[in-house]
Amino acid sequence: MVIKRPRLMHTGSLEERLNIEAQRLRKEASGTPPGVDRSSLIRRARLAETTSQLSEWLRTPGLRAPT
Repeated sequence: MVIKRPRLMHTGSLEERLNIEAQRLRKEASGTPPGVDRSSLIRRARLAETTSQLSEWLRTPGLRAPT
């Protein structure tokens, strides 16, 4: 028997969702004292921003080199 997972309907593009997540992480990091937790949040925000930029770059018809 195969169990089907429910499909998610996303309201925005992948890039929009990643940018929102990056903003949320940076806001959370700003209220966190310096240390490992804050560094981890900032790292995750940077990763979300980079992923958003790469996804956007891959969608462009000309495929320019990333900057």
